[in-house]
Amino acid sequence: MPRPFLIDTDTASDDAVALIMALRAPDVNVVAITTVAGNVPVAQSTRNALYTVELCRSSLTEKVPVYAGADKPLLRTYQNAAWFHGADGLGEHNYPVPKQSAETIHAADAIIAAAEANPGLVIVTLAPLTNVALAIAKKPEIAKNVSRCVIMGGAPCCEGNVTPAAEYNIWVDPEAARIVMRSALPIELVGWHLSRGEAVVNEGDIARILAFNTPLATFAIECNSHARKAYKIQTGEDGIPLPDPIAMAIAIDPTIGTHWSAHYIDVETESELTRGMTVVDRLNLADDDRNRATWAPIVADPKNAPGKKKVCWTLDNRRWKETLDAALR
Repeated sequence: MPRPFLIDTDTASDDAVALIMALRAPDVNVVAITTVAGNVPVAQSTRNALYTVELCRSSLTEKVPVYAGADKPLLRTYQNAAWFHGADGLGEHNYPVPKQSAETIHAADAIIAAAEANPGLVIVTLAPLTNVALAIAKKPEIAKNVSRCVIMGGAPCCEGNVTPAAEYNIWVDPEAARIVMRSALPIELVGWHLSRGEAVVNEGDIARILAFNTPLATFAIECNSHARKAYKIQTGEDGIPLPDPIAMAIAIDPTIGTHWSAHYIDVETESELTRGMTVVDRLNLADDDRNRATWAPIVADPKNAPGKKKVCWTLDNRRWKETLDAALR
């Protein structure tokens, strides 16, 4: 039986590739796509998600519903990432307006409904966590129906991509991220660091993918053209960074993540210097009674405490790229 997936996305260039991977995975049933303000405003994110679904239409046996959600963070002023992905999020290639329309239900309610209707649901988040936080705040008991919550977000070991301390998805809405990290969801954190170095889609990878000569392969490279240029400016590395597809590859096959460990995780919401920092208790200091007061909100009562979350530290770059290739051939 295909595994039920719900994907929460601020659909820009790498999100679109991640959606293609899920929609074309033979053992995955995407029961819903929910959109949120992040890389681009929620209306544009929704349009991009709908367009990507239409590109995959021949691979789908059923309609995949798309639900629009939060148009801004819980408390913060919304700040997009158009500088990285282009004004439309897809590299400004003037893709046509999709024919399918979004559903009328709010994304947060769609998350609740999907969890209730699909025990064992896998939630994959590729965006600021506003929608998920709203759903958890409204109905926290849905966590028991979620088998995995794979989060592309955070910089658990190193510098972030929007500040020295924070990765964009967490930084945009740190309050939402804190709610989610402190929830009972079975979180698997896939940080931005995994998309760097050998994981970047390099010139040889690009040539190989374009040689597939399929519409999806062409789109995957083309829509990331703006992101490639921005990444070179940001890091000095040449190639296409694909953090969201890496998270999706791990959601599809968790063994692509080669080193995991479980820790308490919290998110900084007070400091402007370290806003959105994913604070990972990597040395498990919270297990020492002397430190429990600091971590009280997430380690206090064993009956209610969310417990430790899994963090992916390294991945098999060869197998991640093979998973990408399989979706685009």
